[in-house]
Amino acid sequence: MSDHEGLDLIIVGGGIGGVICLKYALDAGLRVLLLEREAGVGGIWRSLPAWQGIQSSKEEWTLGDIPIAGADQASILQNIEAWVGRFDLSPHIRLDSPVRSARPIEEGWRVETDSGVYQSRFLLAATGGHNRPFIPPVERTRSAIAEYHSTQLSDPALIRGKDVIVVGGGASAWDLLDLCCDHGADSVAWVHRSLKWMRPSLSSKNMGGGNRRLAQAQMLGLPVPVVNKLLNRRLRSKYLHLGLGQLIPDRDYDLDKDQSPPGRRSMLLNLAKIQRHRGEIEEIEGGEARLADGRRLKADIVLWGTGFEMDLGYLQVEPLSRLTRMEEAVRRCGSLFRALDAPNLFLLAPAILDTNVSAPWAYAHAAKSIMSHIKGREIFGTKVARTRAQYFNLVRFLATRDRQNYPWGKWKLRYLRLAFLWDGDKPMPLP
Repeated sequence: MSDHEGLDLIIVGGGIGGVICLKYALDAGLRVLLLEREAGVGGIWRSLPAWQGIQSSKEEWTLGDIPIAGADQASILQNIEAWVGRFDLSPHIRLDSPVRSARPIEEGWRVETDSGVYQSRFLLAATGGHNRPFIPPVERTRSAIAEYHSTQLSDPALIRGKDVIVVGGGASAWDLLDLCCDHGADSVAWVHRSLKWMRPSLSSKNMGGGNRRLAQAQMLGLPVPVVNKLLNRRLRSKYLHLGLGQLIPDRDYDLDKDQSPPGRRSMLLNLAKIQRHRGEIEEIEGGEARLADGRRLKADIVLWGTGFEMDLGYLQVEPLSRLTRMEEAVRRCGSLFRALDAPNLFLLAPAILDTNVSAPWAYAHAAKSIMSHIKGREIFGTKVARTRAQYFNLVRFLATRDRQNYPWGKWKLRYLRLAFLWDGDKPMPLP
């Protein structure tokens, strides 16, 4: 064990957010080190099944001319690795270095790994919010049913000819329903407590272009209630036009709470063949799943599209180390990213993931301002933001606080042009 002192910043996590923050930290002239627990960068994209992909076009995902081949899992992983090569980040990355503990000390932060002990003035937690698959704690009695979380189904061919139950009301469950339709499941039952909003479409989920009008409304300064009203009207009209009225969620769309990911083509085209059950599984007994209302469903496989929990257990800070939901973490941050429970700590993912925005685009904007704060400009205060900073509203949020990176007047002209004139078939420029 050795001490590595004199660092300005330690970044925990080598996913897309951590890698982007490392790039901007070096641009700012900071002495920085990124610690990644796996043998390579990529975060969750390193372990997801090959059939997984982003819910946007590859152009919406990437920034600048950093290469990307497609919208699938392998292409996203290669894109994250391309950031490392393009900006020569490798010397500042320690792989195979899971953080065992990170605790505040008088000089800043002390971070312990299996291979070393590090000290820095600031700590940036970039371990994401989708880092621990969540499966509800159901009772199991002599279960004869195979179970897979959406991150664990490596071979969709296992579905063929099987009776399948898909659990969940959001994007992960839609992906699994799509797989069941495409890979010949004998029967499909869909169990969900509620439904999430989608962008109804029979096109591929990677066609993109869904956020352009939102960006324009935000740059015109339309209030969130007005935008919500417009989006509700538009979304409901699309649902009804495609005959999907049965999938309209129980409550109105709210930008502060809802994403609008694209629908899934095969799932929507085969909706009549899918048995829908409102409820949740309480017990798996033998070859049957018992729902809370007593109904029993026979199945060979249960696919859990129930999402993820957040894991900040390595932080020796209460109550952050016990939080599992990103919305809980957001409420413990000032100005979206500055943790209130410990000094010199930033949480990257909670304010960005699960919003209507390309993660790299948002991470890059946040990273640039975070690095300016670390260099001595008081950008992020201690007031908890009342709303989520969705898409171009994130830029508006940062611009009122970070005049160095968003010069008065110039920033607004630039982002108005991006919102109204940028070619949607091209990646956005690097901030």
